[in-house]
Amino acid sequence: MQYIAYFRVSTKKQGKSGNGLDAQKRDIQLYLDNYAPADHKIIHTCQDIQSGKNDERPELANAIALAKKHKATLLVSKLDRLSRRVSFIAKVMEDKQLSLTVASMPNADKFQLHIYAALAEQERDFISIRTKAGLKSIKERNAVLIAKGVSADELDHDGKTLIRKIGGHHPESLTEMNKVRRQNADRFAQRIEVIITPLIGRPLQHIADALNNAGVKTARGLSFKPTTVKRIIERIEQNI
Repeated sequence: MQYIAYFRVSTKKQGKSGNGLDAQKRDIQLYLDNYAPADHKIIHTCQDIQSGKNDERPELANAIALAKKHKATLLVSKLDRLSRRVSFIAKVMEDKQLSLTVASMPNADKFQLHIYAALAEQERDFISIRTKAGLKSIKERNAVLIAKGVSADELDHDGKTLIRKIGGHHPESLTEMNKVRRQNADRFAQRIEVIITPLIGRPLQHIADALNNAGVKTARGLSFKPTTVKRIIERIEQNI
């Protein structure tokens, strides 16, 4: 079995320092050691330094051409190394002359990879919308509190948290913050329920790995951990 390995880093700094690149090489080596046929061989490697949103990547085009020419399999560490756009991934998967393998999802077929890509794109879009809405909400709440005489020094402007309780003042802000957090957690659990429900009963780490490999992020835009999955399942079961 012959492979064309493709790597992508987002910045020149990552490309030079190995930050991100080492992880991709590790995942591909793990795949080769545990899943590839004994006679496997990487006959060529290609690397781009481009954002995942930019599909104009010369080395990816070169990798695809080489894979077709040598009847080799294009091998990437994760699906988002290929692209973050589901339309581009779909185009690649529709190419009957190209064989594709994702190291972190060794048993996934093209149909499953397409679903993972769609879920990941949907999640990224939602996080972007939620972040913008959160920033707007913070500005509106801060404006109201300033009008009530609250010092601007007591307010958050980083977009990552709601209004901060300082020195024991304004307990209504803390109550509202906790309420909003609970509501956001419930909404996120409802959105992701269709993905997690079929996996309930499996080890929490297995579910977390499946979500991370699919590119799905938590409500805070982070990777899933078993404890995160456990809390989401508890919320889902409470609402059944």
